[in-house]
Amino acid sequence: MSTTSEDNKAAVRACFAAASEGNFDAFESVLTPDYVLHPEAIRGAAGLAEMVSVYRGAISDLHVDVEHQFTEGDYVATRATIRGTHDGELMGTPATGREVAFSALTISRCENGRIAEEWEIADTMSLLRQIGAAPDPVAG
Repeated sequence: MSTTSEDNKAAVRACFAAASEGNFDAFESVLTPDYVLHPEAIRGAAGLAEMVSVYRGAISDLHVDVEHQFTEGDYVATRATIRGTHDGELMGTPATGREVAFSALTISRCENGRIAEEWEIADTMSLLRQIGAAPDPVAG
């Protein structure tokens, strides 16, 4: 069975939905066994679940909204917005109760309709500014 660009986009959306729902078991069905996330070198479904759980521990109502997706061959480029309430400790910063939103760009390489490898750039600096863990250069 050959996979299409739409199959690959659906796998990426399903992965983001699983992260939003905290349904880490679903990672097994959308990631290949040798999945890797760069640049952190997160490996496998368990590694991704561990990383996402850190963010869900700090933003319990975390939700990922896919804004745009483009495909080229086996690659899917996704621009997403991550939203939620900072209600737990994050990177040493106690809960603030603030609503947060930050963007991420992810390029996913798929094999047979599953994600094999990803490169992600998330605007964590914006997130840290929103929770008061980093200075806002505009505010001074």
